[in-house]
Amino acid sequence: MEDFELDEELSNEENLLGANQSADLETFELEVGIRLDVGVTDILGKSRSFVQGLIVQECIRVNGIPKKANYKVRQGDKIEVEIPTLRESTAEPENIPLEILYEDEDVLVVNKRQGMVVHPAPGAWTGTLVNALLYHCHNLSGINGVLRPGIVHRIDKDTSGILVVAKNDIAHQGLATQLKAHTMARKYRALVHGVVLEPSGTVDAPIGRDPSNRKRMAVVMHHSKPAVTHYTVLERFQDTTYLEVRLETGRTHQIRVHMLYIKHPVLGDPVYGTRKNPFGLHGQMLHAAHLGFEHPRSGKWMEFDAPLPKVFAGLVEKLRTE
Repeated sequence: MEDFELDEELSNEENLLGANQSADLETFELEVGIRLDVGVTDILGKSRSFVQGLIVQECIRVNGIPKKANYKVRQGDKIEVEIPTLRESTAEPENIPLEILYEDEDVLVVNKRQGMVVHPAPGAWTGTLVNALLYHCHNLSGINGVLRPGIVHRIDKDTSGILVVAKNDIAHQGLATQLKAHTMARKYRALVHGVVLEPSGTVDAPIGRDPSNRKRMAVVMHHSKPAVTHYTVLERFQDTTYLEVRLETGRTHQIRVHMLYIKHPVLGDPVYGTRKNPFGLHGQMLHAAHLGFEHPRSGKWMEFDAPLPKVFAGLVEKLRTE
């Protein structure tokens, strides 16, 4: 969560296609000469395949007339988009072990293992953190819907570490306010390719969808949002660096994208990393090690730390010995 923020994409957008009812109609103009599917993708912030599906269903029209995906927008064109209503499934409780760091009537702090998806989505309807939470406790906030009860923020499937969960709507609103104001303390540990020479640094570069691959994020100037990442070198090895990374903002894949941007991608990252995987890793070496926040009811400042997972810690020791 990395991937931490409220502006994250909904990963269950595929469920929209094929629904019978429609949401409110959106109308806007696009840049002259741009492809219809590309322009609408940028405006909606959805995947290009999702937008192309809407075009096939004639849910996207130009001046009231359906057009093909490769239609080049002309001066004065009015683009109409009608998105079918989300047909949302319900997450079911599952008896999955949880590592709980703290729990009271308002919040639950957990240490998520690497490989666990946070909430149900296409390709991962079961076995998620939400499924485990529903089995563990019956009261979770409903602000984010039936597929993401209690989920205020998330971290990637292959990122391990700390998440805070809201057990009621008041707690959810209080935590969400802190996220939006960037007042939560969020620190990660990361192993990255190459030797980072400076002892510390800041990456201040906006993040949006990669125009060449809509399933990825990238540092882009248009249709992007501000993103700031601070890092400090903990140890340097022969061709690897161990970092502490602090998030100021929390865009989707922020740390992974920013590390790639400064040419030090996270070790083992299957999306933004290099093809070299000398240690045979299954997922990136990125761990949400520290989380601090103000308790939404008492106002007390709370801080939590989670040790490195076994594989991550073992790799650090291996690098030290080499």
